[in-house]
Amino acid sequence: MLRRCAAERVRAEQDGPDRRRADPLRSGRRGSGPLRAWAALAVVLLWSVAGQAQVPAATSGPPPAAGPAGTIAIAYLGFTEPAHVALSALEIPPAEDGLQGARLALRDNQTTGRFLKQSYVLDETVAHDAAGVLAAFHALAASGHTLFVTDLPAPILLQLVDLPEAKADTFLDATSTADSLRAEGCRANVLHLLPSDAMRADALMQYLTVKQWRNLLLVVGKTEADRAYADALRRSARKFRMKLVDDKPWTFDPGARRTDTGHFAIANEVARFTQGLSYDVLLVADTTGEFGDELSYRTTEPRPVMGTAGLVPTAWQFPFEEWGATQLQLRFQKVAHRWMTERDFGAWMAVRAIGEAATRSASTDAAALAGFLHGKDFQLAAFKGVSLTFRPWDGQLRQPVLLMDTQSLVSVSPQPGFLHPDSELDTLGIDQPETKCHKP
Repeated sequence: MLRRCAAERVRAEQDGPDRRRADPLRSGRRGSGPLRAWAALAVVLLWSVAGQAQVPAATSGPPPAAGPAGTIAIAYLGFTEPAHVALSALEIPPAEDGLQGARLALRDNQTTGRFLKQSYVLDETVAHDAAGVLAAFHALAASGHTLFVTDLPAPILLQLVDLPEAKADTFLDATSTADSLRAEGCRANVLHLLPSDAMRADALMQYLTVKQWRNLLLVVGKTEADRAYADALRRSARKFRMKLVDDKPWTFDPGARRTDTGHFAIANEVARFTQGLSYDVLLVADTTGEFGDELSYRTTEPRPVMGTAGLVPTAWQFPFEEWGATQLQLRFQKVAHRWMTERDFGAWMAVRAIGEAATRSASTDAAALAGFLHGKDFQLAAFKGVSLTFRPWDGQLRQPVLLMDTQSLVSVSPQPGFLHPDSELDTLGIDQPETKCHKP
C-alpha cells in the first residue's frame, strides 16, 4: 500500500508543475480522499517506527541496548576566582564561565537519554572560598550525589577529594591544568579533562622543533601559576633539546598604562628587556594575562611570542572550526549568547563524559558509570578528530592540543612524525614510564 502511494507521488512529479500544483496533498485543498488517507497512514507508520528507534546521537560504534529507566544526578562545584587587573578596563569576563558549558552538555545528554529512557539533572553550586566549597560538597553528598564535576583551583580540589567521605565519589576536574594534580597530587577517584601544563608545553615544543626555532627566551610572571607553567616549559625544552638563551622574571609594573603616553613606557620596557639577546622565540608564562599580550611587536628584534600569549597551546578557542567544531560553537553561542571558552569546553567534556559512559554502559548506576569512565572501553567524541580516552596512570584525558592565536588555528599537536608505541597522543605530557603519580 505504501509503495502504491509512493508510485502515485512519482507520477505526479513526472507530470510536471501543473499537476503538482493541483495535488491536494501539496496545496492543502480538499480532494482525492483515498490518497490523503494513504498518506496519513504512512505518516502514522513512520512515526511509530521512529518512536521505537534507539539510536544515540554522535556516538561511535554500534548502539548499545537500552538500559533501565533512571535519572543520573551530576553535581557541579564551582569557585569564584578573585578578580585580577585586566590589561584593559574594557575587558569584561565572560558570564558563568565553565558553568555554561556544563549546561550545554546536559542538554546534549538529555537528547541521547530520551532514546535510552535515561534522564539527567545538574545541581549547580558556585562558592566564594574553600570553606564554601567544602560546605557545598557536604550538602550535595548528603542528598545522594556521588558524581561531581569540579571547576576548582588545585589546592581546593585536593582539600575536597582528601575528605574521608569523598573517597568513594568520582570527581571530574573540568578546568585545572596543574601538573601537580597529575603527579604527586594525583588521586585514584579524580579524572582531568583539560590538557595539563606539560601537554601544552610539549605541544608547543613539537611545533618549534618542526619549524627549527630552537633558541628560546623565557619570561616569567609573578604568580605561583606562572612559575608552574614556566617549569613545564623548561622541562619540555630539555625534552626536545631546545636551548634556553635566558630565563628572566617580569618585574615591570606599568601603572600608567591607560594614560595618553602609557604605551610608550611599555614599548620601551619590552625593548630593554629583550635587548642584546639572540633568540628565535619569546616564551611567556603569564597565566593571569597581566603583561603577556603587551610583548608582541615591541621586542628589539622581530620575534614571535608564544606560551600564554601570542601563539597559545589550548584545548579550545573561539576561531576553532575543524572536525565539526563549528556546530558546537554555534550551539553554545545560541544558548549562552557568547563564544565558548576553554573552561566552558572543559566542563562540557566532563558532563558529556558522564553521558557517554551512561550510553555505552547502558546503566544509570553511579558506581557503574565511574567504573566505565576508568575502564579501557571509554571513548569521548569531542570535535578533535580522534576519540579521547583517559590515561590509566594519572587520569589525564588524552587529546590533541590546538595552537592558536586570537583569530586562527595555526597548527595541532601532536605534530606529524612524533611517534609512540601505543598512542601518538601520549607524546604530549607525562608518559607512563616517567610519571610520579602513585595513586593512594
